[in-house]
Amino acid sequence: MKPRRILVVDDEPGIRQSLSGVLEDEGYSVDAAESGEACLALLPGGAFELVLLDIWLPGIDGMDVLSRIQEMPLSERPEVVVISGHGSIEAAVKATKLGAFDFLEKPLSIGKVLVVAKNALDHRTLTLENTLLKGDPGSRYRIIGESAPVKALRQQLSLMAGTNGRVLIFGESGVGKELVAHALHAMSPRAALPFVEVNCAAIPEELIESELFGHRKGSFAGAMDDKTGKFQKADGGTVFLDEVGDMSLRTQAKVLRAIEEQRFEPVGAAESLQVDVRMVASTNKNLDEEIERGNFREDLFYRLNVIPFVVPPLRERLEDIPLLADHFLKEFTTAYGRKPKELTPEAYQALREYHWPGNVRELKNLIERIVILNPQVRVDARHIPLHPARRQPDRPPERFGSLQEVREAAEREYILKKLEETNGNVTRTAELLGLERSNLYRKMKTLGIGPKE
Repeated sequence: MKPRRILVVDDEPGIRQSLSGVLEDEGYSVDAAESGEACLALLPGGAFELVLLDIWLPGIDGMDVLSRIQEMPLSERPEVVVISGHGSIEAAVKATKLGAFDFLEKPLSIGKVLVVAKNALDHRTLTLENTLLKGDPGSRYRIIGESAPVKALRQQLSLMAGTNGRVLIFGESGVGKELVAHALHAMSPRAALPFVEVNCAAIPEELIESELFGHRKGSFAGAMDDKTGKFQKADGGTVFLDEVGDMSLRTQAKVLRAIEEQRFEPVGAAESLQVDVRMVASTNKNLDEEIERGNFREDLFYRLNVIPFVVPPLRERLEDIPLLADHFLKEFTTAYGRKPKELTPEAYQALREYHWPGNVRELKNLIERIVILNPQVRVDARHIPLHPARRQPDRPPERFGSLQEVREAAEREYILKKLEETNGNVTRTAELLGLERSNLYRKMKTLGIGPKE
């Protein structure tokens, strides 16, 4: 993989040299320029993905350079992080309005520079992917599978993506909740705007408020610079709260207000900021139980759960395993430059007989391991390292004579399961399946499901 390309623009040789050295040590490819004119001469053709740009430059100053960069074609336009030895809130605001990703004040903190550089490069990647997806939203975040639950999920995505309704995605760990959130954003009118993810389970409690809403310099110990929060970075786009059930009650109260008013105050700020974001959240927890235990706010649950999505575990969509396995085989053989591989019928059978506690993520990791460790072109069951204690329980022999009968049986079983979850409420079941109630009634009649069932 080629190193990411960064251009350092500063009229001080010492800063150019020190920044270049630090970034190169992190594996980046770095060039330097001493003026705005030199910077603009190097940029055409998409030569760099990120520019660290000093404001005070001889000749064309940094703000003018930033403005000209924003006029470049998106495919060639680098992200810009502005640097200044005379930092001020006014300068930071102006740079942000002109399109800068972030603002750093001298003297520079090396740790801060590295974090901001990584975030800026990740943001550029997502922006380019979302732009490409606008014409073909299924090309990158395609939901793979032909099982009844996956077809219902895709239908729900197509119906709901164009709205601004808040979405709550339910599912076990590893089922693909993040993929569904990305697909929802990619199919929406906001696709060309930021998709900003917050892993609520991974951020320490004392930092999550700052991550979400940002902070002002000096607002707490360690706040050496102003920080732009996730909500502000996502303005116009989508905020994805991954594993929202792990968020503290204190943070939940602030998120509730931000959702209702689309307004929030950065930590230590006297004035609030207005944003326009679509909220998408996910959880692997039973939030009804969390509410009963006092761990999750009921009012926040109802604000988030406007449109519920349910992503089924892999063990409930076994017929999708061959499609997923083939997809991951192609993905990893291409990524690692290996010869194309194929699974034998015995290998597919072994995969179908496994319980998959880690769901699609576990299958993906397994296929990657097979591609890396096995030189064979044909992968047999003996090449698949599966835990014998996690095999699917014995199933009765096949009793279907045709593919149509298999599909109908799977649809019938899935609809019955959803009816059981809603205590027989057909309207609620139709919402979970992404169907009109009348369509669900017709489907139930076709499959021989009586109202009492």
